[in-house]
Amino acid sequence: MSRPRVFVTQPIAESALARLRQVADVEVNPDSSKVLPKAKLIEGVKRADILMSLLHDTVDREVLTANPNLKAVSSMNITKDKIDLDAATELGIPVTNITAMVTNSTADIAFSLILTTARNIVLGDAQFRKGIYPGSQSNHFAGYAVSGKTLGLIGLGRIGQAVARRGRGFDMKIIYCDPQRQSPEVESKLEAEYKTMDEVLREADFVSLHPQFTPATKHLMSDAQFALMKKSAFIINTSRGPVIDEAALVRALKEKKIAGAGLDVYEFEPNPSPELIVMPNVVLTPHLGSAVLELREGMANVVVDNTIALIEGRPPVSCLNPQVLKKLF
Repeated sequence: MSRPRVFVTQPIAESALARLRQVADVEVNPDSSKVLPKAKLIEGVKRADILMSLLHDTVDREVLTANPNLKAVSSMNITKDKIDLDAATELGIPVTNITAMVTNSTADIAFSLILTTARNIVLGDAQFRKGIYPGSQSNHFAGYAVSGKTLGLIGLGRIGQAVARRGRGFDMKIIYCDPQRQSPEVESKLEAEYKTMDEVLREADFVSLHPQFTPATKHLMSDAQFALMKKSAFIINTSRGPVIDEAALVRALKEKKIAGAGLDVYEFEPNPSPELIVMPNVVLTPHLGSAVLELREGMANVVVDNTIALIEGRPPVSCLNPQVLKKLF
């Protein structure tokens, strides 16, 4: 009996690949510097029984139907971002996922964006490398304080709470809004005060976005919301790009309605607005939320756990369309 073939869209941890190679023939796209173009993704799917995809890969109906013998998609997603789950379910293709294991790494990125935007760290680094040293007490790169300021959290789930804990370490006042208010115990532990979204936007020095991405939260931040913010305030986004209306953000920055932005995700990822790229008060990172070596290794091994389970005829650890599994096991 021939071994199953697995196509992996980008290199993952070698420890995970070594385990996978024990039970399958594995082909890995070797280029980790860019998202695999759709045509190349389809070519890989045509040569595989199982597709192992990453969060940035768009797995739509065209990809899913490129190979009528495709048995499964093992995804490094937590949710169904960029995967046509309805099509996969219709085709009887199980889509496995990973558990929520990126909380602290994403909170770290969020808080690092707060610090780097407020204190002009990226701008200072770039200018110093060019030989510019205005002096240790010059106002040339003077930024904004973080300690003691007000941190406004839009969403107080796992990641929002982790950011709140970091904010408390900087003696920040924590305010938040969320469709589901947290318990008095959680609010007390975090010293977090519940407010409406408009109140959070008006009062916060740093607004950090952590909502679940749904059709209702698309463009949650647009012109009206930016108009409520302080002119000295910063917007931070480590959730999903479309939560921010990027054109409205550009307008808010150009018109100096807010002081700056720190972004790890983009509305039309991987392409941020060209206008954002040239703004010195904007810090841009290429979706680094889970980019921690130990974490990525753990994530890869969970994906391989799921893949091996499917190959061996066992239910995977986690699956986005478990109704399909009922037909297989």
